[in-house]
Amino acid sequence: MTETTVPARREGIPLGRIAGVPVVLAYSWFIIAAFTVIVYGPVLARQNPALGVSAYIVAFAYAVLLLVSVLVHELAHALTAKIYGWPTQKIVLNLWGGHTQFESFTASPGRSVLVALAGPAANFILAGGAWLLLSTASMGSVAEILTNIFMWANFLIAVFNVLPGLPLDGGRLVESAVWKATGSQAKGTVAAGWGGRIIVVAIGYWFVARPLLAGDAPDFSLLMITVLVGGFLWMGASASIQQGTLRGRLHLVSAAGLSTPAAGLPSTATVEDALRYGGGGATSLVVCAPGGRPEAVVDPAALSSVPVHAAASTPITAVSYALAPGAYVPEWSKGQELLQFLSQLEGRHYAVVDHNGKVTGLLSQDAVLAAITGKPRRPDTRRQDQNR
Repeated sequence: MTETTVPARREGIPLGRIAGVPVVLAYSWFIIAAFTVIVYGPVLARQNPALGVSAYIVAFAYAVLLLVSVLVHELAHALTAKIYGWPTQKIVLNLWGGHTQFESFTASPGRSVLVALAGPAANFILAGGAWLLLSTASMGSVAEILTNIFMWANFLIAVFNVLPGLPLDGGRLVESAVWKATGSQAKGTVAAGWGGRIIVVAIGYWFVARPLLAGDAPDFSLLMITVLVGGFLWMGASASIQQGTLRGRLHLVSAAGLSTPAAGLPSTATVEDALRYGGGGATSLVVCAPGGRPEAVVDPAALSSVPVHAAASTPITAVSYALAPGAYVPEWSKGQELLQFLSQLEGRHYAVVDHNGKVTGLLSQDAVLAAITGKPRRPDTRRQDQNR
């Protein structure tokens, strides 16, 4: 069968590069743009009857100004990170505003705070610039409306983002403070994630529960915004808590510590050789190619099913299931390095080799998952893997 390559799904419209950083406009942004026009257009039309239908064009311009404000916010993150040599993969502008996606880098509490606060600082500067413009220049009604919107949008974006909880930028303050105090970034991330959840509860109380308790019905558009923003923040905070919890268990992930004992046999060996070696015991047997590269694992059930009289004539490869290409790891691999390596490999089992390339163990995906999640390992499914 001829293998075909499925093109990666585009997440949005590429807008080019700014300072070397790719910028992508996600398709979901058009949802918030339409929401802004539908909700804010009628408000503008009522407040400024002279605008007429053009009030909806002004509302769309408002959505574009919000987009520009978020772009400047994310660029501030990226450019500040560039000072410390943190590579930025891309900036994505989407339904929730946007995010800056970094590649692998080594952070510290102080630098993490500076990169995080660069975004709100940029919005405060934009808000201040708009305020000066409104205070000193005489503009037409539409220009004044948009400048006023731009000022308040940047001010609110800045204030909202410095709230002390992830996924907001202010959450990095909490994370870094706990990180500095405990020496554990994982504990800081979990604490900041809970801070994000507290913010969601506070927002829900202030904009929904408080009016209801006072006997007032909350404004529908405000209710929708609260639900959308609260849902986004809750998901981000929960993801941060999970990420921090997993990061706190990374020290438990090591190829040597999680693997079961194994030994290598040449692919020319027979079932008799495997049985003689003790394949039916606690040691797993890995089949190696002539060059010593691990390529398969002996299935204990299949090995024991071979009749004694056929053991000498049955090749070991007949009772083995193949490993994925390159599915072997150095026994000293651990932590994030090991997880990143395994994420690039297929299959559920990996041979573990020493400095000389000799097989010393067999590592299962389930063992790694159990270590980072704290959940019990599933029963071994190596035989099922062979049949897939």
